[in-house]
Amino acid sequence: MKTTQKRSPGLVRDAIHEALSASAAPLSVSEIHRNVEIILGPTASSSVRSYLQNNTPERFIKAGRGLYKLAGTAKTESRNERYKEIEPAETFRFGNATLVHQDCLKWLRSRSSNSIHAVVTDPPYGLQEYSEKELRKLRNGKGGVWRIPPSFDGSKRSPIPRFTTLNKKQLDELSEFFFDLGRHLLPVLVPGANVVIASNPLLSYLVSDSLAKAGLERRGEIVRLTMTMRGGDRPKNAHKEFAEVSVMPRSMWEPWIIFRKPLDGRVQDNLRIWKTGGFRRISETRPFGDVIKSSPTRKSERLIAPHESLKPQDFLRKVVRAVLPLGEGIVFDPFAGSGSTMAAAEAVGYESVGTEIDKEYFVLACKALPALSRIVVPEITF
Repeated sequence: MKTTQKRSPGLVRDAIHEALSASAAPLSVSEIHRNVEIILGPTASSSVRSYLQNNTPERFIKAGRGLYKLAGTAKTESRNERYKEIEPAETFRFGNATLVHQDCLKWLRSRSSNSIHAVVTDPPYGLQEYSEKELRKLRNGKGGVWRIPPSFDGSKRSPIPRFTTLNKKQLDELSEFFFDLGRHLLPVLVPGANVVIASNPLLSYLVSDSLAKAGLERRGEIVRLTMTMRGGDRPKNAHKEFAEVSVMPRSMWEPWIIFRKPLDGRVQDNLRIWKTGGFRRISETRPFGDVIKSSPTRKSERLIAPHESLKPQDFLRKVVRAVLPLGEGIVFDPFAGSGSTMAAAEAVGYESVGTEIDKEYFVLACKALPALSRIVVPEITF
């Protein structure tokens, strides 16, 4: 159960200004309070209401019954300036899946409280590799921060981002980004909701720390056992001199961090009320485990969804099936990409919703999601 806190007037003032400056339309007191809590954490609603009432009409304009907007036309600087709204928010529906072309943080701010039952996602890392500039380089075959491996053994490897190129400023931005994501997720998730986020050994500590600071509970991680193209290389421009040296180990696993929104009471109470609070067992005699053997994504799936970070359906279906302990609820993917997580949810019979900010990936997902959901995967083994 969350405990509201009395905040200093200055903090509440800045948070209210940030919430209103990020919205083109007037907001109700409850909407302002919710966005203040996304920014500051649990905050007494009386502090928000009091500040609004005491500073109208100097700072705020009452735009209707219980509706407020900033006085004047100037917009204050805020972290939300980075996330520009996409208008209109296109929506694609297939079966039990709903895909929205919109920034995930803006979508979360419009979502009702306690309405999402689980999150499974493979987010961008470093952020700049999925920026418009770097995506343009990638799509033009220039590489940029993307490493484009050569073709060999008759196979063409997919591009992967160079996480080792991130500087201190970019790492700080990464931490802030995942803190923002956690703060936005918290009010929308039902108590006990699982949050499973793909990461990598170099950056998982930053993601984990940011989500914990946002108020989510760390619950371990799933190890995806798979050979990747990362690591194992000899020193650049000195590979002959140091032929017996690898700069870092060849990566043979991928961490998927597990978090959970705090429970409402005991696990059994949470399960009865919210249908969440644990993981769905593989069978009556076998619990869901945290190590899953996984092969690289099959060529047949890549032909359907040529996305640089595409994960295989056999792995995604195992994880997605597990995150709803009673098989009931909505699975959310904030970074839908090619729609593969939503396709996995569709394949196991779950309702899902996803957001994707990039137009080309949104168009790709609209085409790929139905086809991926129909793929027959090898017999699921854990």
